Amino acid sequence: MNNYNPVPVPFDWPAMAPMIAVFLTGVVAMVVEMLSPRRTNNLIVGVCLVGLGFAASLVVRIWDHSANSLGGLFTDDRFGHIMQLAIIGIAFLTVLYSEGYLRERRLPFGEYYPLVLWSALGAMIMSTSRDLLIIFLGLEVLSIALYVLSGLSSREKKSQESALKYFLLGAFATGFLLYGISFVYGATGSTNISSISALVSMGKDVNPTNIKLLYAGLGLILVGFGFKTALVPFHMWTPDVYQGAPTSVTGFMAACVKVGAFAALARFLYGAADLRDVWLPILMVLAALTMTVGNLIALVQKDAKRILGYSSIAHAGYVLVALAAYGALQGTAGAIGYNTLAYYLLSYAAMTVGAFAVLSLSARNGQEGTLLEDFHGMYRRAPFLAAAMIIFMASLAGIPLTAGFLGKLLIFKDALSAGMVWLAIVLAVNSVISAFYYLRIVVAISVQKPELREPQFGKVNAGLVATCAVSAVIVLGMFFGYQPLVAWIGL
Repeated sequence: MNNYNPVPVPFDWPAMAPMIAVFLTGVVAMVVEMLSPRRTNNLIVGVCLVGLGFAASLVVRIWDHSANSLGGLFTDDRFGHIMQLAIIGIAFLTVLYSEGYLRERRLPFGEYYPLVLWSALGAMIMSTSRDLLIIFLGLEVLSIALYVLSGLSSREKKSQESALKYFLLGAFATGFLLYGISFVYGATGSTNISSISALVSMGKDVNPTNIKLLYAGLGLILVGFGFKTALVPFHMWTPDVYQGAPTSVTGFMAACVKVGAFAALARFLYGAADLRDVWLPILMVLAALTMTVGNLIALVQKDAKRILGYSSIAHAGYVLVALAAYGALQGTAGAIGYNTLAYYLLSYAAMTVGAFAVLSLSARNGQEGTLLEDFHGMYRRAPFLAAAMIIFMASLAGIPLTAGFLGKLLIFKDALSAGMVWLAIVLAVNSVISAFYYLRIVVAISVQKPELREPQFGKVNAGLVATCAVSAVIVLGMFFGYQPLVAWIGL
């Protein structure tokens, strides 16, 4: 009789502590929601902010720590730490300004806050995992909470439509991702990215059938990630969902999903570096299409949330250029680090959350107007928020003295270093195109047309002001403090 002596799997408590803290904070917030009076959610907000702050401190404590946990299912490295801090920051700022917006929209649901935290937890899992199945689980944790949040305004047809569309297309994308993972497992016998990379690099997959399975799996996984990150041609759900979902949810979705999904995609693609001859040309074409389609369609939009929705599609293309440049140079003498990708995702998160926070001011007495004319006169009603919005639009457009400008410049430089001259030119042209529709938003908040009715805005609360102030400081500080920031990131 054989004795089964399983090898104990190491559990790195410091590495897992930030995710555990976010999860438990969500649980505590849900308990508070059940026990506290329904008149106010201030206690739940306070619990969430304290818990997220504690989780961020746990990430900082392990800043120089690097190890694998749970048998290599999770990796504890600097890139993961940065992405986790970005995700926690996105959730923190979202919670900070959401209560005032939800009250104006008459959506005083306390369960909103645990769902935001658990969605952030899913993104944190994705950004630190080295196993395809764990990445899938993180993606589902992220997505399921967002499906509910998208339909939070259940009395409005557009919110119902956005939630249903997001759910159906999200499930569709999940099918592609799972099929891709199963093909990769069939070809390599593993779902661990490190193991897959080792098997491919050692040349063990000489069987033509295995090679075909691996290529098919790679393609299906890219399709799955393409839906989640809104890459062309898998982007069609994005503007409708962004427009129909509550504005605070849209801002969180636009930033958090991008950070978590692109971090996971980066780990997967760099683990499949020996197959770059297959996926690199695909990535370059997708990047060019995504940038161009997103920017051109945004030019003709009249709804501010749809404009930012197509803007997020274009920015997904910019991030793909950074991924492609890193992949092309990986393992060569001119190899570049994660610095550009991390810097751009951090800056994009700050300016996106800030922009949607300003848009939330249009909510009043249960109604919300998101057409451009609904923001006329904001400079009089809320001059500070209008000024912050100009900063965010300038950064999204890539205007100098902002983090968005420096991020695009770094991506442009990396693309040239990788020999992708045509892709760098496409990026530059698209940056110029995008300035036109960002300028339309700036004009909308900076003018008052007497022939239009006086637009109505909600109350300017401390949480909204703090969110915009912090986001603006990050956007400007990341430009002027670039050198110390990169030294601190250390990728």
